[in-house]
Amino acid sequence: MSSNVGLSTPRGSGTSGYVQKNHAHLRPRDNTAPYPRDWDALKKHKPRQPDAEILEHDRRRAIEVRVFELRDWLEDEGVEEDEIDAQTDALRKKLLEEEEGKGGKGKGRTDARGLKSHQVHELAKAKIEESEKLRKALGIREDYEEGSHWKRGEERLREGLKNEQG
Repeated sequence: MSSNVGLSTPRGSGTSGYVQKNHAHLRPRDNTAPYPRDWDALKKHKPRQPDAEILEHDRRRAIEVRVFELRDWLEDEGVEEDEIDAQTDALRKKLLEEEEGKGGKGKGRTDARGLKSHQVHELAKAKIEESEKLRKALGIREDYEEGSHWKRGEERLREGLKNEQG
């Protein structure tokens, strides 16, 4: 043992007694609070908005994946290049029309159950749609502010106290 570090003797400890620095320990960078000081900003919850460009890109990419799979299969079957181009163009056009029929530009309904954790924008869109559906089902107004019922009650109480005093 050197300079009071580590075990007095490694006997029976199941280790060699060698002492190492913990490189995985993360020291805090600063002493700021992990939460904002503005409490009013915390009251109004805004869900993460999905990026429309990324959603559109993913939609188009899914179409191109299906087109490429058809192209690959046709090439394996030995079909001529002109016929392959014609069939892939027809499939691409059909898939784009189907997407447009659903609502176009990625506005179709999304279900969070079929999404992966890395599909952040799709999950955000599904969460917003789910919240909107729940809000409509419960009959909550769009301009509803959380805690407004208690604010109105406090205002009535203050008015009643002013009327009693004045």
